[in-house]
Amino acid sequence: MQTANDEQAARENYILLLLSDANLPTGSFVASAGLESYIKHGFFSASVHPDGVSPLSNPPSESSEKESRGDEDMPNPPRLTSGTIRFLQDSVQSYARSALPFVGAVHDILGKTVTESEGAHYLQQILQLDSLYESMTLNHAARRASKAQGVALLTLYSKGFSEPLWMPQSRSQLSKGVTSLVDSLKLKIRQGDTPGHLPICWAVLAAALGLTRERSQHLHIFLHARALLSASVRLNTVGPYAAQQLLLHVVQPMVDDAVQLSGNLRIRFSPSEVSEEGDPELAGDEDDGPANTWPLGEILSSRHDQQHSRIFNS
Repeated sequence: MQTANDEQAARENYILLLLSDANLPTGSFVASAGLESYIKHGFFSASVHPDGVSPLSNPPSESSEKESRGDEDMPNPPRLTSGTIRFLQDSVQSYARSALPFVGAVHDILGKTVTESEGAHYLQQILQLDSLYESMTLNHAARRASKAQGVALLTLYSKGFSEPLWMPQSRSQLSKGVTSLVDSLKLKIRQGDTPGHLPICWAVLAAALGLTRERSQHLHIFLHARALLSASVRLNTVGPYAAQQLLLHVVQPMVDDAVQLSGNLRIRFSPSEVSEEGDPELAGDEDDGPANTWPLGEILSSRHDQQHSRIFNS
């Protein structure tokens, strides 16, 4: 006989299957997260280690040298595959550090009971976090892609995941409260009152569907890595079979490490501390919160529109 925890776990597993569907209309297929610009500016070939060392290898130590003597003849990945792996490592780590604190913060807000009467209070907190993420996203190409995918996720919930009107018996006060909050947030975005960035809207969607904070963060970074590999296939740096190999054998430890390092970071700021534009700012002693850890990727992403021809919008 299934317990309540078993039923919750089964429901979460089913939601994970739905959200991992590549056919969901989220707009991620038009974004490369800077990969196209990275390749066009000539950094892709330069990212391959000159000594031919595999990007998967760790810094050598006495114990690891002894253990790896039997692997000396192991071939390194092909050049383009090696470059793809290095870009994945840098992008996943940097995105996790900048986005996961916001995913966690929004999820903590919506992890409570959301009724229609409390929705306005929670919405205001979410808008504040959204404004902070806007001020921390430095280049226009990343902002554009993030906002497009963010509002697409809210539309997905409203049209695809919310309970249908022909099921009135299942529309509890909690369901109405979450749906009302999502609709209010989407309206604010359409009116231009808030940008509606991807990490914020993803956390709203995941919390509304009942995913735990940890699973929400883990799936978000996995989907980021998968989108990068999808872009890699279309940019012809890896083939479709090689992309699946990387997704199975390489991406998992990347995602696990990124979530472990950044999943518990918190956002702390004082409402009295605002920028000249009126946006909230991080507390002055904030040294373990969200940050961009890959300046090169940020610069190249901001130059995306300078390419003579391009197939992605970021």
